[in-house]
This record gives sequence, structure tokens and C-alpha cells, in this order.
Amino acid sequence: MLNGLKNAFRIKELREKILFTIAMLVVYRIGAHVPVPGIPFQGMLGLFSTDNNSVAAGAMALLNLFSGGALSYVSVFSLGIMPYITSSIILQMLQAVVPSLHELAREGEVGQTKITQYSRYLTLALAILNSVGYLFLFKSFGSFNGAGAPEIIFDLMIVGTLTAGAMLIMWIGELITQRGIGNGMSLIIFANIMAGLPQAIFSSTEGNAGGIITMVIICAIILLVIPLIVFLERGQRRIPVSYAKRVVGRRMMGGQTTYLPIKVNTAGVVPIIFASALLYFPAQIAVFFPGIGWIQAVASALSTGWLNWVLNVVLIVFFAYFYTSMVFNPDDTADNLKKQGGFIPGVRPGRATAAYIKNALNKITLPSAVFLALIAIVPSIIFSFTGNHLIQAFGGTSILIMVGVVLDTVDKLEGQIKMYDYDGFFK
Repeated sequence: MLNGLKNAFRIKELREKILFTIAMLVVYRIGAHVPVPGIPFQGMLGLFSTDNNSVAAGAMALLNLFSGGALSYVSVFSLGIMPYITSSIILQMLQAVVPSLHELAREGEVGQTKITQYSRYLTLALAILNSVGYLFLFKSFGSFNGAGAPEIIFDLMIVGTLTAGAMLIMWIGELITQRGIGNGMSLIIFANIMAGLPQAIFSSTEGNAGGIITMVIICAIILLVIPLIVFLERGQRRIPVSYAKRVVGRRMMGGQTTYLPIKVNTAGVVPIIFASALLYFPAQIAVFFPGIGWIQAVASALSTGWLNWVLNVVLIVFFAYFYTSMVFNPDDTADNLKKQGGFIPGVRPGRATAAYIKNALNKITLPSAVFLALIAIVPSIIFSFTGNHLIQAFGGTSILIMVGVVLDTVDKLEGQIKMYDYDGFFK
């Protein structure tokens, strides 16, 4: 691995990509600590205090976790990446029900560019909506206009700053994807999780031996779970495929046997991210109505507790099947095999092959989705009984996202290294 890193930094182009990615993540973390002008930081601390037992406290804590702590600092990046993730969910679901968007997605790079543009516009609209909601939330703590200027000026400045921060996060993520290593938004989520880890460790120990022992046990469990997650991420269902012999010119082509690899966890961590974004959406809506008790209660119930656990399982399983159907089409795969002269032994080409592949895909999707759901909710259940902040900040969802992001980034880095005739990242 050290040789792989050394080889990566020997290549000028690859070294520039790595340094650019690191620089963008540093810029993002700096922005997470730059306060919104006009809002007294001390006045907002009660919202995130551990002594705050309001029904909105659990919802706001989860929103703060997804922003990497930026919301607790009332920073320009308080909205985090949630507007972009929410817009991505909406467009992904619309592609399944709107024929024009579905055809646009099948047009390749040109169509994907248009969908990305639609996603940006939707992100802007959601960012403005969320900014207005946070403005109402901040105002619920009292007036913070102390300069004598009209209140509307301060309101516009706060909404504009939060919206600009959300769009800047989206821009940073796209820059990392285009000019850096790995997926920009995934790396931003990774940075958010890692940013909260030191504080979570400090809070879990609390300066006593019992807390330290608990932390060691949790870390040991995490180290045991990581190999299982890697095994799931790398697992494949290999369907044997044979190719008929055919004459092309004067050459005999085909006649070999290979396999069709289907990932056990085809959807990756997307089902967890989508499910979390949907369940946290009521919490984002609740900030518009800080004084209405029943809205706060609904948001809190959907963000924490048994209802959140049940809905998490249902949504993760649903999105596992939904996203798998979006990224892997059995009908297209069967048609491609038929055009190339390939067939699955014992299965007729065409519809029978598509049905066989779909059946195999369904069989491996269900256990992987259930595994994802258990990894996501078990730490939340444990946290509700123990109150250990390390479990909340570094629970199953965080580990899944981090392992998935690291594996994806390492794969892309290794692919870049092999382009220059080096052995690879792990050799």
C-alpha cells in the first residue's frame, strides 16, 4: 500500500488530483466554521445543547450530524449537502415515472448533463426553501438585529448566505468529481462523518474509566463489522455465460465461457442515504413552524424512536430494489448478450434470459438490503438506550458510507495508477 501511495505521487497528473481533492475538502471544512453574519452564536447554543429536551432536539441533532457540525456553528454551510441529496432523490424517482426524463437518462452523456442541470436548479430551490426555514428557527430564539437596519435586510442577508453556502458545497462536490479523485459528494459526506469523530470519542469517554472501556468495546465491534461490510461490498453473484462460435471474415470467433458478475450490493449505500434524507425531510419542514407542537412532535418521531427504525427498514429495502432496477436493467443485459451471441447454459435467449437474471438479482438484493437495514438501525437502537455519542456519530450508517466511499476512491485511484503501467495500489 505504501508503494501504491508512492507511485501515485510520482505521477504528476495523479498527484495534482489528490492534492486538489484534499484542498477542496479543507476549504469545505473551513467554511463549516465561518458563521453566518448577523446571528449571535451564543444565542443559538440552546438549540443543540444536550440539556435541551424539546421534541425538535432529536431532529436537529440528526440534521447537524449530516452537516458535519456546521449547523451547530450556525455557519454558512449549515444546510450541508441535504438540498443536493434531496434533489437527486426526486430526479431519480421522476425518471421512473416521467417518460421524457427516462429517455433523457438513456441518451448518454448529453442527457446526463441536462439531468445534472435540472438537479442544480432543484437544489437552488430547495436551498432557498430550507434557508427560509432556518431563518424562522433562528428567529424563534429572539431578535438578533442590533444594528438598527431594517429587519428585512438582515433576513435577506441570512437567507442569501445560507443559500450561497449550499450552492458552494454543490460546486465543490462537482469540482472534486471532475478534477479530483472519487465522487465529490461522497467524499464530502465522508469528511462530515470524520469531522464529528473526535468530539464523539471525547464525549463518550467523559474522563472516567467506564467511558473509556465502553469506547474500547465500541471500537472493537466496529473493527469486526468493517470486514463484513467489505465482504458485502465486494461480493458477486457470477452467472455463467457461453458464447457460440461464429465466423468473422476468415477468423473463428467465440466458443469461450465466461460469467456475468452481479454485485450482491448493487445499490451500495444509496438506499441508506435516500432513506435518511426522506426521514429527515420532516425535520427540515418543522423548522418553519418552531412554535407548533404537533409538527415538532411528528418531526421528532420520524427522526428518532421506534417509528424511525421501522420506516428506516422499509425505506432501505424499497430503495435497494428501486435503485438496483435503475442501475441494472435485466432486459438490456439479455438483449446485449443475444446480440453478442452469448447465452446462459440451459436458458433460452431473450425474455427467458431476462427473467433468469431478474430472479437472480431479486434473490441477492433482499438479503443485502436487510443487512444494510440492520447495520443502519441497530446502532440507533443501542444509542437510544446508552446515550453514547460515539455510537451516534460512528454507527452503522456512518461505517457503511465510509467503507463504501473508501473502496470506491481506492478503486478509482488504482485504475489511474494502472494507466501508467504501475502494479496498482495494493502491490
